[in-house]
Amino acid sequence: GVAVIPHKYIFSIRKASEVLNEEPTFNADLTLSKTTMIGVFSKLLKFSTLILSNSLFFNFLICYICIRKFNRIKLAKTKTKAKKETPLMTQFNGIKAKHPDALLLFRVGDFYETFGEDAIKTSKILGIVLTNRANGSSKIELAGFPHHSIDTYLPKLVRAGQRVAICDQLEDPKTTKKIVKRGVTELVTPGVSYRDTLSDQKSNNFLASVFFDKDNIGVSFLDNSTGEFLVTQGKADYVDKLLQSFSPSEVLFEKSKRKEFEKEFGTQFFTHMLDDWVFTTDYSEDLLLNQFHTKSLKGFGIQELESATISAGAVLHYLKETHHHLTQHIRKISRIDQEKYVWMDRFTIRNLELFHSTNEQAKTLIDVLDFTISPMGSRMMKRWLALPLKDKTQIEKRTEVVQYILNNPDFKSVLEELMDEYSSRNLQILQVAEGYQLCTRHDYSDWVRKFLKFDKTTKLSQPSLDTLAIIA
Repeated sequence: GVAVIPHKYIFSIRKASEVLNEEPTFNADLTLSKTTMIGVFSKLLKFSTLILSNSLFFNFLICYICIRKFNRIKLAKTKTKAKKETPLMTQFNGIKAKHPDALLLFRVGDFYETFGEDAIKTSKILGIVLTNRANGSSKIELAGFPHHSIDTYLPKLVRAGQRVAICDQLEDPKTTKKIVKRGVTELVTPGVSYRDTLSDQKSNNFLASVFFDKDNIGVSFLDNSTGEFLVTQGKADYVDKLLQSFSPSEVLFEKSKRKEFEKEFGTQFFTHMLDDWVFTTDYSEDLLLNQFHTKSLKGFGIQELESATISAGAVLHYLKETHHHLTQHIRKISRIDQEKYVWMDRFTIRNLELFHSTNEQAKTLIDVLDFTISPMGSRMMKRWLALPLKDKTQIEKRTEVVQYILNNPDFKSVLEELMDEYSSRNLQILQVAEGYQLCTRHDYSDWVRKFLKFDKTTKLSQPSLDTLAIIA
């Protein structure tokens, strides 16, 4: 016979339809035969049933199904319409998807443009005009600046804590009739950049990496501009003092260790999280051995520092990830000796006002002491102030050299002249187009020979001469 479907079956139909992820399909003219109804409801309810075609429940079902179908068609049309965009924006979105956490500076002709949310952030940070441009059937926010002004605007973005992906034109627009091929040529972050305009040449710009192991914490510091690469490992309080002393511009750590990092070291650092697989022994050792072209790390004295080695490998991985492939100047890695220095915590450094002061226009200790004439000297002065020596013999070596220079004004003049010449030459060497090169130990030997030639009667001890070469 003919039966009317109760309310509970109507809701069962709706639930079954959602589970199966499909709607009941009726004839286009909604003229439903008994066979059609039986087939549809049998599929959804898993048993045969009939319904009166003129009943209230029948009308309800038809309305419900039609509304659902209409909404789906309308949504599909809306999505299709939203996907219509210009070829340029299609290219932009494809590149942006690969760098979702970075501001994308997109080269268009003689300008670097930013779009959408990037444009809103850029206009606020740089104080430039925010406008919009057509994007198919819609509009999108736009902000940009001339490409030759990148050294002016890029530092402001990075100092505001932004990661910046620089997307350049990879071919001459005149040689193609299609859209110009573009790609990211550099990913600039606070801790990594080839550009001198982004950092103070009188201060180290360290990129740090922290690896949480079961028994201790590995930490490494790399200044990509000078090639200095330092590693060590220890307990959390020791690593915290290191972070305060070296004051890195950016710190890397595992994605799964965010809570541990913030608990131990706070939230004052600019940080970036890497995938956990990056922090593995084999991968890190391979990166380090390839970088230094050696078969083992024994010569650097870090073969037993597994946690430190892993953190150092993460630093090299990050250089590759950010398209910083010119790393020939990073030629060695050194171990930080915990027993060699006096380690100061963040409160001591702050209260002594070594480098910063809570009072505006206040003079810090480094402001009083630093009258060096070269960026290298200024960086060393800051390092010595942040890491005071404990060994009396090493301290006496430094004071002996200082006293010698004070007692020999003519020698001081020659030293200043050579330092000025060397600073200019060193800057040019570090910026050669083919990549970075490191000034070799031979450069320092030349300096020492010039010093000894000038003053053959010097009574400086050999250890003090070595210290003088380091200062040079």
